[in-house]
Amino acid sequence: MRTRLVFLSLLLGSHALQAAGVLERPEMHRFLDRMVSEHGIPRAELETLFVQVETDPRVIERITRPAEALPWYRYRRIFITEARIREGVAFWNRHADTLARAEREYGVPPEIVTAVIGVETHYGRHRGGFPVITALTTLGLDYPRRSRFFLRELEEFLLLARSEGLDPLGVMGSYAGAMGQPQFIASSYRRYAVDFNGDGVRDLFDDTEDAIGSVANYLRLHGWRPKEAVAFPAQVSGPGAKTLAQAGYKPHLPAARLEEYGVRPVAPLPADVRVALVALEQPDDRREHWVVLPNFYVITRYNHSPLYAMAVYQLAEAIARGFKASPARVAVSD
Repeated sequence: MRTRLVFLSLLLGSHALQAAGVLERPEMHRFLDRMVSEHGIPRAELETLFVQVETDPRVIERITRPAEALPWYRYRRIFITEARIREGVAFWNRHADTLARAEREYGVPPEIVTAVIGVETHYGRHRGGFPVITALTTLGLDYPRRSRFFLRELEEFLLLARSEGLDPLGVMGSYAGAMGQPQFIASSYRRYAVDFNGDGVRDLFDDTEDAIGSVANYLRLHGWRPKEAVAFPAQVSGPGAKTLAQAGYKPHLPAARLEEYGVRPVAPLPADVRVALVALEQPDDRREHWVVLPNFYVITRYNHSPLYAMAVYQLAEAIARGFKASPARVAVSD
């Protein structure tokens, strides 16, 4: 999938005389103007590329019904499965040396890195079926609510393709333009990807060492606190808990004040640590409550959903239990 071809050669082809397609859109004219003026890319090269790109209505359909819109009890079933736990244990055993080095360098434990890759792509197996340039162009032109964001990501993707030697027409990813084993969007790839195996290339597609190091680096730079907890189940009573949960999942309340809201975590917490309360939907309109700490919020910087963060955390905990019980706890070569 990954190539080392020069960007210009990738843009030349027999499609240049086809119908203009997205090039007829005023928004695309403005986008190309910015790429020329801010980055010095010849307009002819950009037009030769985008004459080969069409929007895809399936992208809009998918982004308007994300999994994160599901209730927790249904969302959890997607990711917390025996197969994903078992394969996570195998992934950890297979890449134990790399995961241990990532923890030493970035402070992020192996089970968290493993769970992120497990949730994102089932350990690299499912990386998305959309050309990234198609997904980003479609969202930039036909998804007004976030068009500015996705046009910026399209800009970042073209710059990434130039710097990393990627074929801009050949890179596949998710409907939202995320790529590789850890599903980085282009701006994250450019800012947070690392060459963790030292071969001179930041390859998140086919190099698991780079993927592991990049996930750990991303979480560290977003504030991961080594050796600190992520979340604890809690018992609640009275109306205060609902008020606290409605205040959001970013830790903001000193743990010492939880009792005022009728919230009792299952484990004692330092009085001054900042916490939040997350209420997860169960069948029959019940709620499962968790006190979440700063590391939980860090996971939401990867995907801005408390459901996502809880899935990563619970999968990580299950993988850690499985790894400790595994008879094959000997690192093998990556």
